[in-house]
Amino acid sequence: MRAKRARATRMDSERQFTADPRAAESADAVPARGLPMRAFSKSLPMQLLRTREAVMRRFRPGLRSLKVTEQQWRVLRALAHCGELETSALARATFLLAPSLSRILPGMEARQLISRAQRDSDLRRTVISLQRRGLRVLAQHAAFSEKIYAEISEHFGPERITHLFSLLQELEAVATEQHGATAGQSPAMRNRRGR
Repeated sequence: MRAKRARATRMDSERQFTADPRAAESADAVPARGLPMRAFSKSLPMQLLRTREAVMRRFRPGLRSLKVTEQQWRVLRALAHCGELETSALARATFLLAPSLSRILPGMEARQLISRAQRDSDLRRTVISLQRRGLRVLAQHAAFSEKIYAEISEHFGPERITHLFSLLQELEAVATEQHGATAGQSPAMRNRRGR
């Protein structure tokens, strides 16, 4: 029963993200209501979310077959790429909030996908390592994952994929740089500086 409810919730969530963006355009009455902001369908964060959802929909069946969540997969990938990591570094690498990561890790450890150990020098610092079973899960999913990448690349174009990666990395760098320059300032202070 619980599995049925979870599946229904997931399907509702997927339906919500697959809404036709053109339908959103017709509902974009923000300017008519006098709000000084762009149309919802032109929201960059929302477009990135829609694109992420469309891409992840292709990868989810493989993860489900291994009984691994998207967040657990991110943890496994980060540890395979970076080696052992302290909890705070793992949270940064996977873009998971520390409380979420704290909830995820015990289950992964119970399945022997990862191990956790305290640093001798500082017992408050925990180091996470990939275990052999976790490596096996990565190996099992690798062929499926690469097949999906190949299909996306074939339809979208390998050069465009490379260009997209480059553009996204540039956008991340610019947004991070801008955020760093204005961090800790109120919107009013930022507006004053911009005048």
